[in-house]
Amino acid sequence: MAGRFRHAALVGKYQAQGMRGLLDEVARFLHRQGLEVSLEKQTALNTGITEYGALTPDELGRQCDVAVVAGGDGTMLGIARQLARHGTPLVGINEGRLGFITDVPAGSFADALAPLLDGEFDEERRTMLEGHVWREGEVIFEGLAMNDVVVNRAGAASMVELRVDIGDEFVANFRADGLIVGSPTGSTAYALSAGGPILHPGIAGWVLVPIAPHDLSNRPIVLPDTGSINIGIVAGREASVSFDMQTLASLLHGDRVEVRRSSHQVRFLHPRGWSYYATLRRKLHWNSGVN
Repeated sequence: MAGRFRHAALVGKYQAQGMRGLLDEVARFLHRQGLEVSLEKQTALNTGITEYGALTPDELGRQCDVAVVAGGDGTMLGIARQLARHGTPLVGINEGRLGFITDVPAGSFADALAPLLDGEFDEERRTMLEGHVWREGEVIFEGLAMNDVVVNRAGAASMVELRVDIGDEFVANFRADGLIVGSPTGSTAYALSAGGPILHPGIAGWVLVPIAPHDLSNRPIVLPDTGSINIGIVAGREASVSFDMQTLASLLHGDRVEVRRSSHQVRFLHPRGWSYYATLRRKLHWNSGVN
């Protein structure tokens, strides 16, 4: 995509203190750049910014050709899932703490956005997960995730036992607090805190990470993102599954969670010169040897 954009969607973490002021500044900046601006409907309602149009996420995807997201990675995850099917590119302004996927500093957003809106950017595409929960041959829940699909115990003191099949091949039964299927984007989220490896976004793979496994030999494994991963509930009480922030509680014995690569991808636009490794250095406080 080259040249200028015409219509910008603006999405914000409206619960955060001071967010109204930042969103108002960003909206005015976008308007001065010659773009039509529409706020995501809940963002507009909860901030009281009424000078611009207010649209649902689906309407934003159909009408806007770029989305600017102000907040943290959680805010980005929520809107990215909804806009991915429309192919809308996203730019993240970081008002959170880590910000692996919201990489424009809030204090200098204008300097970063001005050239980007003129077509000077690096584009990156990230894969997503989709999944279904099967019970007695019927789908009872389906979801889309950018970070991970997590099956775990939902507050019970005991572990859960989960059967894992990759495609048609049985892998193992895991007794653990749960199991994470993470995308490369999600490899720096919950999977990382559970001891999983970091996957570069260019790798076509998933991480499968047991959460506090009973057997210490149950180690994280990197899998190709072809085919499907099937997780069956064998034993344990009060198991649940979550697709990013979408949760289904009370899984029953015999339920099966099927996870595969989504046909949709998330498009990110970064300022020119953006580096994944530089992001890791900053966010994980690696000793880069560079001041």
